[in-house]
Amino acid sequence: MNLGTTERQEFAASVAGTDLVTVVGGKTQWGVGGAIDPNARPISAPVGIYDYTPSEMTLRCGAGTTIGDIQNKLGEHNQMLPVDAKDESTIGGVLAVGRSGIRRLRYGAVRDYLLESWHADHEGKLVKSGGPTIKNVSGYDLCRLLVGSLGTLGFLAEVTVRSLPIPRCSQWMTGVCDPFELQSNLYRPSSILWNGIQVWVLLEGHPADVAREAEVTGLSECSGPPALPFAGRLSLRPKLLRELPQLYKQDWVAEIGVGLVHLSLPINNDQNSLSTMTVMRDIKKRLDPTGRLNPGREVF
Repeated sequence: MNLGTTERQEFAASVAGTDLVTVVGGKTQWGVGGAIDPNARPISAPVGIYDYTPSEMTLRCGAGTTIGDIQNKLGEHNQMLPVDAKDESTIGGVLAVGRSGIRRLRYGAVRDYLLESWHADHEGKLVKSGGPTIKNVSGYDLCRLLVGSLGTLGFLAEVTVRSLPIPRCSQWMTGVCDPFELQSNLYRPSSILWNGIQVWVLLEGHPADVAREAEVTGLSECSGPPALPFAGRLSLRPKLLRELPQLYKQDWVAEIGVGLVHLSLPINNDQNSLSTMTVMRDIKKRLDPTGRLNPGREVF
C-alpha cells in the first residue's frame, strides 16, 4: 500500500454521510466565495509529503499540507512551486480557491501545476484523476476542474504537483511608464502591475539577464509589489486594461498581460455571463446533487 493511501481513505470516510460538510485548511482565503453554512460539519484534509522525486520535479502530498512545508522540501533541491500564497495556506486550499498569484504572467495558472489528484465526492467515494507526470495525463481533466471550484464539486484529499527551478535572481522595479510598451520591450517578465499611474515589474532569471532587463526598464529598484486591493477581482481581456483609468475611478491594481484587476470595491455577480453561470450550476448539480459540499460557497 502506497504511503498516503490510508490517509485519503480515512478522509473520504469522514466526508460520507447526508449532512452538510466543509473542509477547513489554513483559512488564509476563507472568505472567498461567501460564508459557509454554520450547520456544516468541519473536516480537515490529510497532511504530509508522501513522495518527492527531484529529478522528475514532482511532489505528492496530502491536500492539507502547508505551502510552507512544500516550499521548504522543494527548496532542498533548489526547486519551488510558483504560487504566491502564505506559508500557512494549504495546497488544497490554494488549488480550491484557484488564485494563481501575481507571477502568472511568466509561470502560468496554478492549475497547470496540478498533475494528479484524489478527491472525495459527495458520497464520500474516492475519485482519481490526472497522472503523476505530464506525459501520462490523458482523458477527462477532472482534477483541473476542481481548481477554483472552492470545494463545491469535491474535496481534495491528495495531490501531485510539478515544480520549477528557483530563479537565481529576482528583482522588483518601479516607476512611471507605459506598462504595455514595457511589456513589449521585456523578455518574459514575471509580473507587471499597474495602478493607472505607477508600474511595478518583477524580473527573474540569471543575474546578468536580470541586470540587462533592468536597464531596459529605466525604472528604480524597490523592495516588492504594492499592496493589492482585495474587495473584488475582475477578469478582462488583457488589451482592455488600457481603458481602466476611464472605466474605474476607485483604487485598483491590474496585472498587465494577464487581464486580472484587483479592486477596492466588490463587484456584482451579474457581471458574469448567464452562459457561464448555467454551465457551473449544471456541473454542481451533477457532482454534488444534494448540495452537501461547502454549502454557502458560490463559484460564479
